[in-house]
Amino acid sequence: MTDAPTHPDRRDQVAANLAAVRRRIAVACDEAGRDPAEVSLVVVTKFFPASDVRLLADLGVTDVGENRHQEAQAKAAECADLGLRWHFIGGLQSNKAGAVASYADVVESVDRVKLVAPLSRGAHSRSHAVDVLLQVSLDPPGADHRSGADPGDLDELARAVEGAGMLRLRGLMAVAPLGHDPATAFARLAEIREEFVAEHPDATVLSAGMSGDLEAAVAHGATHVRVGSAVLGPRPSVQ
Repeated sequence: MTDAPTHPDRRDQVAANLAAVRRRIAVACDEAGRDPAEVSLVVVTKFFPASDVRLLADLGVTDVGENRHQEAQAKAAECADLGLRWHFIGGLQSNKAGAVASYADVVESVDRVKLVAPLSRGAHSRSHAVDVLLQVSLDPPGADHRSGADPGDLDELARAVEGAGMLRLRGLMAVAPLGHDPATAFARLAEIREEFVAEHPDATVLSAGMSGDLEAAVAHGATHVRVGSAVLGPRPSVQ
């Protein structure tokens, strides 16, 4: 999976895009009366080569996100020398959870109790604690759900994570439903989070917002935004 050297134009393009996204975060924080230091950027590198990951690291990015296990595992191994924090943000299968925990520093997509035991085993296998975010569904009742736990199931799921070895419950993750106003969705998420943190006071991370809706997420308390195309451009057509 070794890539050719990065073309200077690619570096300039990514650097400009990254600066623009950081400005968007800063403006959103200013409008929300928040400190930009409160919001971390996770750059999603799905379908982009490891050379782009190296470029991002050189430009000061510390957190990268991946959606697919096989691709994530290969990139994490190839870029192990960079000291990055790898976030797994895709749908997680229980039979792959242990393998994901063997390289991911943060697993953002835990949405059912069945994932907890294999994640714990995978973390034990590398003797490295894994940060866990619970993915909560913001879909209206009766909708075809994207991944995510029902808000009413979060407490049970949280207690399962808290009771497992080598897993650290850090907070929540969510995706605004397609076709719905993200500001409304993230306002609901803020309410869910407030109740959740009251029961789990150390779980203060809120991962929400992507290229198209990061401002709405920041306005409603996101501590992490997951941005891919706004930094790296359109995903490659050959995948």
